Amino acid sequence: MTDDSSSRRRVAPAPGAGTLLQLLRDGVPRTRSELAAITGLARSTVTGRVDALLAAGLIAPSGETASTGGRPPATFAFNPAARIVIGADLGATHARLAVTDLAGTVLAASNADIDIALGPKPVLDWVVEASRKILDSAERPHGDLLGIGIGLPGPVEHSTGRAVNPPIMPGWDGFDVPAYVSERLGVPVLVDNDVNIMALGEHFTAWPEHEHLLFIKAATGIGCGIIASGQVYRGAQGAAGDMGHIRVAGADDAQCRCGNTGCLEAVASGAAIAAALTAQGTPARGSIDVVEHARAGSVPALQLIRQAGRDIGEVLAGAVNFFNPSIIVIGGSLALAGDHLIAGVREVIYQRSLPLATGHLRIAAARTGESSGAIGAGVMVIEHALDPSRLDGLIAGEAA
Repeated sequence: MTDDSSSRRRVAPAPGAGTLLQLLRDGVPRTRSELAAITGLARSTVTGRVDALLAAGLIAPSGETASTGGRPPATFAFNPAARIVIGADLGATHARLAVTDLAGTVLAASNADIDIALGPKPVLDWVVEASRKILDSAERPHGDLLGIGIGLPGPVEHSTGRAVNPPIMPGWDGFDVPAYVSERLGVPVLVDNDVNIMALGEHFTAWPEHEHLLFIKAATGIGCGIIASGQVYRGAQGAAGDMGHIRVAGADDAQCRCGNTGCLEAVASGAAIAAALTAQGTPARGSIDVVEHARAGSVPALQLIRQAGRDIGEVLAGAVNFFNPSIIVIGGSLALAGDHLIAGVREVIYQRSLPLATGHLRIAAARTGESSGAIGAGVMVIEHALDPSRLDGLIAGEAA
């Protein structure tokens, strides 16, 4: 795509162009008259906003409609190729990057084994260098980059992008991740915890019709991402969804890494199942070993995974009554063991939650796979930058 920034500067942005773009993001071509009818705005106002969006490249002509006499009216549609974003999903021992267009379509991707315990600077230096390389592989100039989204495997204060007392991330507590990366790449940087971005990626890619969604990541730990009215719900300080540290009845002797006893994570996580298997004489170092044993038909592994599903369902039953989601999506490495985990979750939720809350509730396996986090981190940037309150500044060439 050619980046004619000079032409964008010559066109004064029409106030409210961002609101008009939201209508066009569904990809349906519309004429100026149709947009005027939908919005109730004057034709001249719509024309000014369309011209501003055209000059920014965010919409493009998409042909003409059938004429009823005279020149056929032109139609316009959202142009997802206008800009790109980068999403980075950082796990305990892995990192995944993806560059996507404004529709979340992956244009290039990169994976690496990297230990989050190395500390923020070595890990983020890798993100910076990998971002430069992935832009080259996608054959897009740096000027097309709207921003970078980063997911971290620990609690994050979303408003500042800083990790807060992360248990597996030594040296990261309070580190200014957005500033460090933005200074090196010159674009806005947003940060959230890994489960939130996985929820966002899964919702955006696979379940957009569900406005109220719970995404459960069952892996080394257990977390929940909440989509409410189509948006990530983070709570007052970003701690919403930390279900791994909710107490489970009958698990008083289970010691959790948070310092408490009886936490869901202490009895139903991949680490907990691996420890239980090892104690029974089947060595397992973590979630992946647990899944491999289950796939090989290990009865103890299958029984423990099914019970983990029941324990997760016990906690989720209260969340279903309280939040009333339309779908619960189960992801994370433990979900790769087949239907056993989900079967345990279903068993308890349908037994314990109210009929009104479960009458139309769907419980399903994640569809997006390992790329959900990187895609979700990118979507986080897209939704931020294209928010109507910020878009006029983007059109004007200002920082989003």
